[in-house]
Amino acid sequence: MSHTTPVEEVVGECVMTVNKIAILTAGGLAPCLSSAVGGLIEAYTELDPDIDIICYRSGYKGLLLGDSFRVSRAVRKSAHILHKFGGSPIGNSRVKLTNTEDCLRRGLIGPGQNPLEVAADRLERDGVDILHTIGGDDTNLTAAELAAFLAGQNYDLTVVGLPKTIDNDIIPVRQSLGAWTAAEQGARFFENVVAEHSANPRMMIIHEVMGRHCGWLTAATAVEYRKRLNRLEFVPEAGLSQSARDVHAVFVPEMEIDLEAEALRLRGIMDEIDNVNVFISEGAGVETIIAEMEATGQEVPRDAFGHAKLDAVNPGQWFAKQFAARLGAEKVLVQKSGYFSRAAPANAQDLRLIKSCADLAVKCALDGAEGVIGQDEEKGDRLRPIALSRISGRKPFYIDQEWFKDLLSAIGQPKGGKTIDNSG
Repeated sequence: MSHTTPVEEVVGECVMTVNKIAILTAGGLAPCLSSAVGGLIEAYTELDPDIDIICYRSGYKGLLLGDSFRVSRAVRKSAHILHKFGGSPIGNSRVKLTNTEDCLRRGLIGPGQNPLEVAADRLERDGVDILHTIGGDDTNLTAAELAAFLAGQNYDLTVVGLPKTIDNDIIPVRQSLGAWTAAEQGARFFENVVAEHSANPRMMIIHEVMGRHCGWLTAATAVEYRKRLNRLEFVPEAGLSQSARDVHAVFVPEMEIDLEAEALRLRGIMDEIDNVNVFISEGAGVETIIAEMEATGQEVPRDAFGHAKLDAVNPGQWFAKQFAARLGAEKVLVQKSGYFSRAAPANAQDLRLIKSCADLAVKCALDGAEGVIGQDEEKGDRLRPIALSRISGRKPFYIDQEWFKDLLSAIGQPKGGKTIDNSG
């Protein structure tokens, strides 16, 4: 699943005069935000310690409210510490600058104001030459809209983004920052949770993993968990068996799921070992669940981007309801690893990718080369600035990949038909 990619040499001498850099993180958390902020600060300090750097607090919310702070020399000297922590030291928020009604309701703008114009005016007043956004497709596309708006006012703003999402679903980025760590942490989470199988006869444990439209994280978490499981020793004669702790099913949004056939297969496992462990993406079955909710007159809460709030939809509980009786489960436990895994500090694998991306982001920014820094799947996986116009979200997870087919084969699960592209 990992890809080692050399940095593409795309920049040369600095061709623009830069007075001030701005950094913001936005969207949900991922195990890369703190390290990416630290990496950008370190790279600028190494190249030109006199360049001013400011950080907007809480993403686009801080930009709209003019809430920022200057990165001091003391912070520059301590930037390496940020690599050791999860979360975002400068705060996140989910704000869509083209959703005027939501921004007004939240008090981020006044009546009659245009959020894009308010944000652009703030960047201009603050004298920002380069804006670094660390986020997913929504974050970086919003930054592109800002740059276009300012260009119409003859204000030159260079936007260089870093791709952040544990779902690993940004087109055309091969590997999003933080996704590897999230898979590792989800596996660690389940290492403890799985012991609950011994708390009750005929126990079914559902491990709900983040991934609204893309099943990559669920699949990668299952693979990482089984690797860790295979490194352990067991004593079957004493009741400590590997089979009871194994993964017995993996359901992702891109798969066709035959509930009756899977229930029959899993019932056989339940009858044999007295428990069943299932990994599901939080986006698996969502369209079906929403349709059922709306058919009964229930309102589906949505966020500023129009996404259904998955805590309200609750796919894990829905799958629990579908399988409990069919499997003859005496107890069903649904556990979500999302907040545990997404707030972790970056692991060594992600740290290497973050450093490569942050270093190149700074070089590109100083050269005036705009884009999102990532491994470009359409350019041989080279690490390069990808034009903002080419960035989009909801990249599906392709279930025909050999490593995923190997996973399903190892746990005895049918592949589930063709890949379903539910990118919308």
